[in-house]
Amino acid sequence: MSAMGFCCCYKQADMMKCVDTIVDKCTDPGCCLSRMRPRYKRLVDNIFPSVPQDGLVKNNMEKLTFYALSSPEKLDRIGEYLFQKASRDISRKRNEFVMIAMEAMDQLLVACHAQTLNLFVESYLRIVQKLLESSEPSLQILATQSFVRFSNIEEDTPSYHRRYDFFVSKFSSMCHNNNPNLVTMEMIRMAGIKGIQGVIRKTVSDDLVENIWEPVHMDKIVPSLLFNMHTMKSKTELMVESGISEEVNDKTDSFSLAESCLRELIGRASFGHVKSVIRPVLKHLDAHHMWVPNVFATQCFRILMFSIQSQYSYAVVETLMTHLDENSNASPKIRTSIADVLSKIIAIAANESVGPTVLEIINSLLTNLRTSVTRRPPSNTGLSESDGENEYREALIHALGEFAAHLPDYQKIEIMMFIMSKVPQFKSSNNPNDLHVQRMCLKSLLMVSTKYSSVQMNATFPQSFLDLLLKTLTASEDEIRFIVLRILHTLLDRHNNAPKLSKATVNISKSDINLEKCSRSDTIFIRKHAQDIYVSIYESLEMTNNTVDNVEAVYTTLALICIELLSEETVLDFIRLILSIQELAITNAVLSTQQKFHLHALVISIMLLVAVVTDLHPLKDYVEKIIEQRKLLNATHLLPEISIHNEVKSASLLPAGVLIEEPELTEALKASGIEITSLFSCETGPVLTHRRSWVENTNISTKGSFTDLSNLDLDSVNSTPAMQRRFSPNEDLSFEAMKRSLLDNPAIKVEQNTRQTQLCDMFRNTSFQDLVAISTASKDEETLHTKITDVFNKVDISNKLSTVETPNQPKPIYETLFPELFAF
Repeated sequence: MSAMGFCCCYKQADMMKCVDTIVDKCTDPGCCLSRMRPRYKRLVDNIFPSVPQDGLVKNNMEKLTFYALSSPEKLDRIGEYLFQKASRDISRKRNEFVMIAMEAMDQLLVACHAQTLNLFVESYLRIVQKLLESSEPSLQILATQSFVRFSNIEEDTPSYHRRYDFFVSKFSSMCHNNNPNLVTMEMIRMAGIKGIQGVIRKTVSDDLVENIWEPVHMDKIVPSLLFNMHTMKSKTELMVESGISEEVNDKTDSFSLAESCLRELIGRASFGHVKSVIRPVLKHLDAHHMWVPNVFATQCFRILMFSIQSQYSYAVVETLMTHLDENSNASPKIRTSIADVLSKIIAIAANESVGPTVLEIINSLLTNLRTSVTRRPPSNTGLSESDGENEYREALIHALGEFAAHLPDYQKIEIMMFIMSKVPQFKSSNNPNDLHVQRMCLKSLLMVSTKYSSVQMNATFPQSFLDLLLKTLTASEDEIRFIVLRILHTLLDRHNNAPKLSKATVNISKSDINLEKCSRSDTIFIRKHAQDIYVSIYESLEMTNNTVDNVEAVYTTLALICIELLSEETVLDFIRLILSIQELAITNAVLSTQQKFHLHALVISIMLLVAVVTDLHPLKDYVEKIIEQRKLLNATHLLPEISIHNEVKSASLLPAGVLIEEPELTEALKASGIEITSLFSCETGPVLTHRRSWVENTNISTKGSFTDLSNLDLDSVNSTPAMQRRFSPNEDLSFEAMKRSLLDNPAIKVEQNTRQTQLCDMFRNTSFQDLVAISTASKDEETLHTKITDVFNKVDISNKLSTVETPNQPKPIYETLFPELFAF
């Protein structure tokens, strides 16, 4: 064969190589040896133009696609050959031909869905990996774009051996790119985010591939997304502060893209994988000190809460609360910021939280409150509590209120009862931490009560809840009583009258308040619980540490009871309470003069409101007459406004006609059409009857009304066996007579008050052993036993007991009330 018979390829080949090698290296379509190459290689070679700027040869690409569809068993070989050509072009820096090879790969991926696609995908992923490993930003972006298109393809057959750990690491590192060229840096970062999004789509829906939820992957993906969100946000804020305006497309900036990817990630998470996403978020915020300020942290958790499946939203709250517990030793600012984030997202989870989950969240918040109280410095150290700790508690209380605000009303009642059961119940305590715990729990209860809308009082105040609330109302701490009164305000006020009644006033009309007729259920409620409510309020007014705020809070409470619950059936009991408060202001020897004036102002204001609300015009005229009389006789210190009375006057100097008198009040009520014969007694007077524990243990049926107790003669003298009253039947013991006896001789009154004050101070400040010594040190050395013996010697009880009862002889009241003492 002559030299002219050899082709040009033969001239270029090494004479020692085999013919197959020569054929393999021949890429010239016009060469005679090209006919000896496999068809799939010839089709692949034909898609590449002679000039790379011309791009992919579309006609030849269609032939290659048709061949791949007709012979799917050749698809893996096509992919392997394309990978070899692309690798050779990458090493030779022929980027244009690399782009043509990737375009051909993409078209084959879209067109082919055969079972052998997995083998082709392996070659495809090797090309993508090769491009990502290059240092050319354009090739990295090209590989990412191709991988994103591949991630949107649903494969017909699962893959058992495919791994994406390289892609997770590479795309995450691209998210942190710091190229000096800002445009290039932004493009590479966005490509990294898109690549992560593609990995998520390919792995989450395929259970046979690598578990993307493992910490080794989540610790790379989540911080990369948060880094771009925070960096872009900081850049935007800096531009705004600098006055630079730049129109940024929300769909193309890295912040929006990273946010979208994070939303998709948490949205695809099942219940078991939620914490796998949340924990890297918390770890990132801790490591980069992003809790203070917590603007970015709040934004991140709001994104998570709005993107997660609604039935799993409480898991985010639970994880964040656990993180708060783990940071119990952190600075108050950090704990406050975490609690603030919790308060801003907890409402989103409230709608999906039911049953034990609700109480679990509430209990966790209360536990953190108690733990915070234990951090208070001891009182003997002289150190003051930090403001940060107080802010932390307020943030927890706010979070509790936000959570309760989005719950149904029946769950709010359960929460209030649960919180009330956690309030320490004691009349007084010397431990500051105990008082602080009680105060914090009540503030939490107040926050929940502000989110509740009362409809019926019997549903708002279950028996156990009301009993604990009233018991706390008589606590020794004035601030605690004030908080309880505010809780009552929020629960009693159904028509938004509380702001108008925040201060006592005698200038009020019916048009100033929103009125609605009291329902039958509310009437039954107040008749049943009036005694307990009124006695608790009365006892709270007896406290010597009451401030102006406490008295005004009591006025608001009584005013709301008057507006919401009073009717013709229950108004007399309420008036009896008002008269008892006036009697307290006159006869109490412990209250200060200013406190007594506050009570007088409270009495006249509430009595006027009763007349206005119930349309008792004669009563209103009588109260207005007293008001005018106080103004004329220079007794304005007995009128509201309570807080402006700075002039100190003597409490015993009460001119005639400035108090509510029983005879005049009786006439005014009768003129209004109210029968009062069963309410007032000339012997007992309008004095509030305190609760007695022994009355509840007897067989006597009490209806809960003061009218029922007024019919019983419970005088201490008559209740003693065989003892008679020691006053003449003609002796005047009316209210007027008692008042005159107290006011006629001021010197005696002052001396009595001084003696009573000294006696109270002695019993408060003297030790128990000294009190025993003082009580037993008498000239006759009489003991308690001798006194009791003397009393029983004077009572001929044996004759009483031996006498057979007749049907006409009623059983003595002491045997009725104390049957166990006379049982033989």
